[in-house]
Amino acid sequence: MYQPKFTITNKILMNIARVEAAREVVMNAPLVPTWEARFRQEALIRTVHHGNRIEGNPLNLNEVKEVLEGKSVTARERDIQEIINYRNVVHFVDSFKPKDPIEEKTILHIHRLTTTKVIFEDQCGCYRVTQVALKNRATGEITFLPPSAEEVPVLMHDFVFWLNHTTNEDLSPILKAAVANYVLNAIHPFIEGNGRTARAVAILILYKEGYDIKRFFSLEEYYDRNPAQYYATLQKVSNQGLNLKERDLTPWLEYFTEGLAIELQRVKEKVQRLSVDLKLKGKVGQVALNERQLQLVEFMEGNTRISNSEFRTLFPMVSDDTILRDLKDLVSKKLVRKKGKTKNAYYELVH
Repeated sequence: MYQPKFTITNKILMNIARVEAAREVVMNAPLVPTWEARFRQEALIRTVHHGNRIEGNPLNLNEVKEVLEGKSVTARERDIQEIINYRNVVHFVDSFKPKDPIEEKTILHIHRLTTTKVIFEDQCGCYRVTQVALKNRATGEITFLPPSAEEVPVLMHDFVFWLNHTTNEDLSPILKAAVANYVLNAIHPFIEGNGRTARAVAILILYKEGYDIKRFFSLEEYYDRNPAQYYATLQKVSNQGLNLKERDLTPWLEYFTEGLAIELQRVKEKVQRLSVDLKLKGKVGQVALNERQLQLVEFMEGNTRISNSEFRTLFPMVSDDTILRDLKDLVSKKLVRKKGKTKNAYYELVH
């Protein structure tokens, strides 16, 4: 059976602690349903966009959003299909039942969803039968030579056996997901679509083990923010030798856990910003404020009140009429009251 080698460093422990702290905040924040739906949709768009861009897909974030909305986009058919495919992968991961094991057929299905209409049909959801090599695009030099095609079925069987016989008591689900991400990249079991499949399986493991974090985050965005570091960290581990079982995965685990911690910290801060909205929910029911209104309320919480001159400074690129409409809406909802008249008027929160 495959047994990963690694050391639990202080950096890994600190990263996991940050993940757990952020998870606690996000999972216990009773967000207004409209915000939850919005956060999930934004995370879906970011995941699909960045998960494909890191593999060379040229569509920008807005174009990806339009494709997912069913709108027409001027682009190569293959590029559009990759977006649709990865959307289907995310939906599959979202719908996976936690009690079900992740089997080889699960990974093959994810690969089929990833590569449908992108590679030959007989290669979708099937292990490769030929040797592949990763090359430096600039120099043509081979940078990574994965195991032979003959080794793939045995390596995959051993990996999946380890995955399903390693409990949360044996290993944190966060580290299990990190190991899976690396191992699938290292085995490189498919002709194409290995990176996307590996990352999707890692997220599936997190979701399955209770780390879906309301599906608000996108690890793909972290990887795509610095793709050179992503590939270099994978390469650092793979350069240790041909034998997968002998490689020390510690550098990759540090990188993976740091990325998850960074992404969840970002989500946590966004949720905390909406704590204002949560307080208001108790007063007026299902209320959802726009971004400007949230900033206005936050400013009033920290500064007691806001005047005309202050909101002009807060929103230099927004017209006075727009801000006044936002404030009038807050007044109508009895969240804010207006004091004074004309130029000396100011607004304060209703406590």
